Amino acid sequence: AENGDPSAQFNIGVMYENGQGVPQNDVEAVKWYRLAADQGEPSAQYNLGVMYEYGKGVPLSYDEALRLYHLAAEQDISDAQYNLGVMYNDGIGVEQDYAEAAKWYLLAANKGDGAAMYNLCLA
Repeated sequence: AENGDPSAQFNIGVMYENGQGVPQNDVEAVKWYRLAADQGEPSAQYNLGVMYEYGKGVPLSYDEALRLYHLAAEQDISDAQYNLGVMYNDGIGVEQDYAEAAKWYLLAANKGDGAAMYNLCLA
């Protein structure tokens, strides 16, 4: 991770976020996620988006969460696609847009995401 490997950086972020083998520390998790996300690691982009959406280790920022979810969603991360669907459906950080929500739900549903399938039926 210290040599710049994005997969290792992501994994260290997960360890800090969950307190696995290290003391739980959201700020440290964000640091490692950001290093990996900046190199295009989609799972790190998604996890960092979650941190921003909920203000864990960083100030809450829906704008930054949306930006990161878009990066991850465009690389086929179904959780990011689902979260974008929720944000557009509920107008979280964006103007409510049911068509945009359905687009993201459909992408996640096509990958087997049950919650996306359910929400797509409601959309």
